[in-house]
Amino acid sequence: MTFSHSHLLGIEPLAPPEITTILDLADQYVDLNRRDVKHADALAGLTQINMFFENSTRTQASFELAGKRLGADVMNMAMQASSIKKGETLIDTAMTLNAMHPDLLVVRHPQSGAVDLLSQKVNCAVLNAGDGRHEHPTQALLDALTIRRAKGRLHRLNIAICGDIAHSRVARSNLLLLGKMENRIRLIGPPTLMPSGIRDFGVEVFDDMKQGLQDVDVVMMLRLQRERMDGGFIPSEREYYFRYGLDAEKLAYAKPDAIVMHPGPMNRGVEIDGEIADDINRSVIQEQVEMGVAVRMAAMDLLARNLRARPKAVMA
Repeated sequence: MTFSHSHLLGIEPLAPPEITTILDLADQYVDLNRRDVKHADALAGLTQINMFFENSTRTQASFELAGKRLGADVMNMAMQASSIKKGETLIDTAMTLNAMHPDLLVVRHPQSGAVDLLSQKVNCAVLNAGDGRHEHPTQALLDALTIRRAKGRLHRLNIAICGDIAHSRVARSNLLLLGKMENRIRLIGPPTLMPSGIRDFGVEVFDDMKQGLQDVDVVMMLRLQRERMDGGFIPSEREYYFRYGLDAEKLAYAKPDAIVMHPGPMNRGVEIDGEIADDINRSVIQEQVEMGVAVRMAAMDLLARNLRARPKAVMA
């Protein structure tokens, strides 16, 4: 297997063979997770600490479940009640945790670059569970696995990413991953929610859903990230749904077998029609949740292998 990294901080450092390695191993964990007995021992004897400085349901639960199924001792830290609130710096928190000798540190943080900074201060493997507007690598990987299983391949597909591109770390990680795997990517959304210089990523940009969705294989909707908005980016949610919410009329412009995705949590009637979200023939949203556990198991397994292969002096 091709994977030589000590941390998983983003998609940007990963080569296509390394992405394939993670997805191939995740496929094996999908099979494990569907058995009656869902346990393995890849992380047996290791300690995993989950540090979420932002609220999370799917990602935190997924990482916790992934670690426990692989045999790790898992601890969730309630960062809202931690010493950070008492004035402790992120680096001091990192040094304190490092003294406890964890093996895997899963971190979500509202500031871009914070997870990378942490990784420089600890001796364990660090996984980025989302940092500011920067990246969310395991979300892109689980999306890639979902697409590959639904379409039978992960290259030369027409993929539309729709909605709040400007504030989305999910969009950034998916742009990087899907671009590395030779897909044609379209971004659809209002100009106010498109980052400047986005065309430099080699993508097509549309502000009309019907034009942008023409003959695509994959429709990936994004959540409106109001917590990251500091102004009037959209006139109203009603107007936004009328122009950019996915409904049957707009989806009809995509290929008949196009799949519909959403990273969650969904705002039904704002980003997506409820009937489309629940359509078992088109929506793979629940499959994304399932793939999330398997991908995070694979990522932690590979990092643990590299961790165990390090010289003991490095771990001191």
